[in-house]
Formats: sequence, C-alpha cells, structure tokens
Amino acid sequence: MSEHLKINEDKGVLEIVLSRPDCGNLITMPMISEIGNALRSLSTKTTAVVLRGEGKDFCKGRDYAQAPEDAKRHHTPDAVQIRDDMTTPILAMYSLIRDTPVPTISVVQGTATGFGCAMACACDVVLAGRGARFSLPEMRERRLPPTLAMTALYDRIGYRTLAYLVFSTEELDGDAAVKSGLASVAFDDAELNRRSHEIIGTIASLPPATVKSVKAYLKVAPSMDTRGRAELGSSLYAVVAASAREL
Repeated sequence: MSEHLKINEDKGVLEIVLSRPDCGNLITMPMISEIGNALRSLSTKTTAVVLRGEGKDFCKGRDYAQAPEDAKRHHTPDAVQIRDDMTTPILAMYSLIRDTPVPTISVVQGTATGFGCAMACACDVVLAGRGARFSLPEMRERRLPPTLAMTALYDRIGYRTLAYLVFSTEELDGDAAVKSGLASVAFDDAELNRRSHEIIGTIASLPPATVKSVKAYLKVAPSMDTRGRAELGSSLYAVVAASAREL
C-alpha cells in the first residue's frame, strides 16, 4: 500500500484516506491506480465506501510535478501517451466511483480543487463542511479544459452550475455547493467529523442487499422512462423483500 493512502475496512465500511496533508493531499497517478484497485476488490460484506482527506484539506487536485503531461519533462508527450498514462486511468476511477455497487460517500473539508472536486462530487453522497471550497480552476491555472472533471460531474449537477464552475474558475463554499447540487449537505466545520460518522454508521447498519438495491436504482433509473423506473423499483423491492428475513 502507498504511504500516501490509508485504506481500511471496518464493519462494512471501506475507508480510503488521502494522506499527503503537507501538500493538501495532492494526488499522484500511482495513488489513483491504488484507489481504483481498492474499488475493484470490494468484499461482499461492504456496505459503503468513504473517501476522506487527512489534515485541513480534502484534495487540492493532482500533483502536476509528477503528472504524465508535465511540461518540465525532457520531451513533450504526444496525445496517445497522455491518454494512456493519464486520461484513461482517471476516467476509469471516476467510473468505478459511479459503478461501485454500494454507496460512495465523500467527506469534504477545506479545499477540493480540480481532480479533488471531481472525485468528491462524483460520489453518491457529499458531506461538506461549511468552510469547504469547491472549484475547477484548470482553465485559469493550467490553460487546459477540465473536461475529465466535467465527465465526472455532468449528471451530478446542473448544466449552469457546471458551466459556471468551469468558466468562472471561482470557488463555491459548502452552503453554495449544497444549493447548486454539488454537495448533499453542509455542516459546521467543527461538526463535520461527528456528523459524517453518524451518517456513515447509519448506512453501515443497513442490510447490504437493501443498500445495494437502492444504489442500483439510483444508477439506472435516471436513464429510463417513467414506466421503466416503476418496473425497476418494483423488481428490486420484490427481490429484496422475498429474500430478506426482516425488512
């Protein structure tokens, strides 16, 4: 396991902690690969996945000093190299967060920038501190389009919120993130840790089959018509109810 990640499962909750607090938990490609491996190998008893950042920030984005497309290399990588070494693994990790059969929950304090914002807000539930700051500043800071982050967020938030984040490059605090749909709920910063543990504990206490059926519904239903959603809801309920000793 990387020294920059802490991955542990306890009572059905897989917790992934970014552990580079001195640099705001800037993330490297090896860290992205390791997170992906953890999401691919969930146990059958896992009922939730939690993403956290150690220290005062959630994640200030990718570590460009170690990025495959870093301009300080001895040569400029071509588009194929960038796709193979950077865009493909990142998009795969976003897909894993979406496709994980149990709910994914991010706990966001401090800064969630660029990749950090996309990773946090791709999760099913986003618990934020009111002092948290969400932003996609790539166009200002790197002169590059944040289209990877946009791919993670395109159906998580509205068109106008996404366009505003990208074009303005401004930050949204926790309360503004909730109003825009970027976060689920915002707590006072001093209460974030306690309240997040309570909510995660509630999810962990629920039957895995019930939790997984809700995640399956949330994943598929938005792309279905009204009749399809009703049939999916009926089928999932019937299967769980028929196999459960207690609801």
